[in-house]
Amino acid sequence: MALRLLPFRQYDEQDVVNLFALTNADVLTGTAVDGKGSNGVFVKVADGNFDQELISYGSNSYLGKTDYPFVGSDMYPTVQLEVTAADSGDAPLGLTLNQTAQADENGEKLLYNTTKKEELQAVLPGQAVPIATKGIFTLGVNAIDGGAASIFTIGGGFEVSTADGKISGVADALGDSSLGMVIGTGSRTNSGGLTDQFSGDYVVVKLG
Repeated sequence: MALRLLPFRQYDEQDVVNLFALTNADVLTGTAVDGKGSNGVFVKVADGNFDQELISYGSNSYLGKTDYPFVGSDMYPTVQLEVTAADSGDAPLGLTLNQTAQADENGEKLLYNTTKKEELQAVLPGQAVPIATKGIFTLGVNAIDGGAASIFTIGGGFEVSTADGKISGVADALGDSSLGMVIGTGSRTNSGGLTDQFSGDYVVVKLG
């Protein structure tokens, strides 16, 4: 699994928004891929029209073949409100707590394996992805623009960079562009002949 959001985190469920799905263009093809559909991605609202039906049903190739005799035409549910990865200068809603992906690391559709989907902390395309708006989070090397914790200053701020919902450091934690405060940085390495799945630089931030 391509991780941006590392396990250490503290947040209140009341600060989590469960209204928006990720835009289809940002959805990962598989959980081993890093991208705009990963967890730990800062997102902005792309469609906030509450006048429309919150869930729509329609044909979707993700279901596979649906026109077998006596089966009928299956409809796929999709949340209409959408978010997309934030870019430099955007005002993000928050960061995604789950990844949005079509398949697991073996290319098997998560649609047919709910247990695997939950184990991988994933949601399906069109499903609402939980978005944290406040809290303390540990963001790994894939979430850092430039991939180095050295670009952050302890007690300084952070902002959305120009790369797919990633972040970079800013000097002033109270500045207009800052999303919060950097409270720690570090780096993990492989040791004892064992591979550390969280290896690389990381930064601990206070959002909100």
